[in-house]
Amino acid sequence: MAGEIPDLHAQERTGTGKGAARAARREGLVPGIVFGGDVDPLPINIPFNELLKRLKAGRFKSTLFNLKVDGHDDVRVICRDVQRDVVKDLPTHLDLMRLRRTTKINLFIGIDFQNEDECPAIRKGGVLTTVRTEVELIVTAGEIPDLLVVDLSKLEDIGDTIHFSDIDLPPGVKPVIHDRDFVICNVSAPSALKSDTDEDEVAADEVPATEMSDGEAEGEDGDDKE
Repeated sequence: MAGEIPDLHAQERTGTGKGAARAARREGLVPGIVFGGDVDPLPINIPFNELLKRLKAGRFKSTLFNLKVDGHDDVRVICRDVQRDVVKDLPTHLDLMRLRRTTKINLFIGIDFQNEDECPAIRKGGVLTTVRTEVELIVTAGEIPDLLVVDLSKLEDIGDTIHFSDIDLPPGVKPVIHDRDFVICNVSAPSALKSDTDEDEVAADEVPATEMSDGEAEGEDGDDKE
């Protein structure tokens, strides 16, 4: 289970309705509601700056949070909606859903690239290129993996690639995209080596006129005399 679920701090909102929501915004707070989990909905306020920072970081709606509200037990939540001002595009309200341990959700799980020092392809002078550092998966809220492990020691030669299908997924974890075996990483030749190779190929294709054989030159002269 994941060990670093980020905390999301909020405070209980005493009033409800448009008046209380407007008052919260004037105080630099964003009103919201926490629902689900066979428990009554809980109206909350979240500091505007904290919420905006998390929204700018990306994937707010696919991140599992540990919601901390004074006077209430911590609960795992995921965002189901963020309402924004139609002109300023700033958050004005959010909906958070409580999760049971058995709830299936879509989350982005990071990738841990291991054994880089033992990778034969890198030892041969190859350069590791990471195409993806995280993958969206369907996971159970109570059994979220910390990371997906990629063993780089399996890359034997320059040009070798690791695809998603090469990763051993933990039990109960499934990919969101079933029919696409995308690239996770590969080992390519150094850019300097590629440049030298390209230049050699161009040079081989170009034959200067001064290097033509005497026979070829004489043949051309003979054609002119006829």
